Amino acid sequence: MNFTSEQRHDDGVLEREFTLGEIPGTLWMPGSASASAPVPLILMAHNNGLPKAEPRLVARARYTAACGYAVAAIDAPGGGDRPRSAADDKARADIRRAMQAGEPVDEIFESFVGPLVEKAVPEWQTTLDALLALPEIGGPVGYSGWTAVGIRLAAVEPRIAAAGLFAGGYVPRAQREEARQVTIPLLFLLQWDDEGNPRQRALDLFDAFGSKQKTLHANLGGHTGTPWFEMEDGDRFFGRHLK
Repeated sequence: MNFTSEQRHDDGVLEREFTLGEIPGTLWMPGSASASAPVPLILMAHNNGLPKAEPRLVARARYTAACGYAVAAIDAPGGGDRPRSAADDKARADIRRAMQAGEPVDEIFESFVGPLVEKAVPEWQTTLDALLALPEIGGPVGYSGWTAVGIRLAAVEPRIAAAGLFAGGYVPRAQREEARQVTIPLLFLLQWDDEGNPRQRALDLFDAFGSKQKTLHANLGGHTGTPWFEMEDGDRFFGRHLK
């Protein structure tokens, strides 16, 4: 892991850019973190490979780090600062065209998001290995954000102890089946009027999770309208399971 820049914010959070092979990422650390007082880690991913620098993700990461966690985000393959293939660009263009025309988009999302999950999860595991080797980070580990990746990580990665998932991104059929294997504590956030995510599909997914501790929070509003107070509830959720 090669750290390329760092910035200390007014709230004491230290923001550090890093590269890990071809993977670019950002690590936010609370001012209290040290080798003698390591902090838990939360992996934070944005839906369907949006960049780690997306303002909503950065705001969530800064808030979460100020609450006493190390927070890491990486750019998914083909997203953010990473090179895109011609197939990536075509899939994104096809999605935009179909949505603007009011045409079905499930099969386009399936062909795009499914392979993206397959590529992204091993990179998150590689990143997790490197982060847990830092003396200021001691675990346990939580996950927050992109549901499709979160399901796969929770199913295959025993170091993930709890997850907060956003129901607003497309979840491939493979991950809907894998949800039954997920048994860690979950907080599932649903925007009731999300124009791009059928409500019943999200409710069916919540029902499918194998976790005995799972909580659904549903709020009125569209895709990007998740109330900020859910961040406070998320901190309480992770505090119960990571601290």
